[in-house]
Amino acid sequence: MTFVIALPCVDVTDKACIDACPVDCIYEGERMLYIHPDECIDCGACEPVCPVEAIFLEDDTPQEWRHFNTVNAEFFSDLGSPGGSAKLGPIARDHAIVAALPSGGAVASAPSDPAPAKR
Repeated sequence: MTFVIALPCVDVTDKACIDACPVDCIYEGERMLYIHPDECIDCGACEPVCPVEAIFLEDDTPQEWRHFNTVNAEFFSDLGSPGGSAKLGPIARDHAIVAALPSGGAVASAPSDPAPAKR
C-alpha cells in the first residue's frame, strides 16, 4: 500500500511533505504534488505535515477522492521511476484530471461524476 495525494492539494503551494519525505518520492506538478507509488515506503512522514490534509493511505482515501489513487499512479506513466524528485525538479504538467479542474477552487468529485441533484 502507498500514500496518495488528493484534491485538497490542488493549487496549494505548501511543500512541507516534500521536506518530510525521507525517500524523496513526492514530485511537484504544475498545480499539485504527486506521490510515486513505486518509490513510497509507506512511512507516513508526509501525512501529518500536510496543512490541507490531502495525504491518505490509498485504502483510506475518502470515496469522493478515490480516483486520485489512479491520478497519482498515472502521473508517472511516462516518467517511470526517476529515483527521487530532487533529480527532476518541478514537472511542467499535471495529470489530465487535475489540469481540467477549475483554478482557485477545485471540486470535490471526479469530473465524470454527475453533479448531485438539488432539492
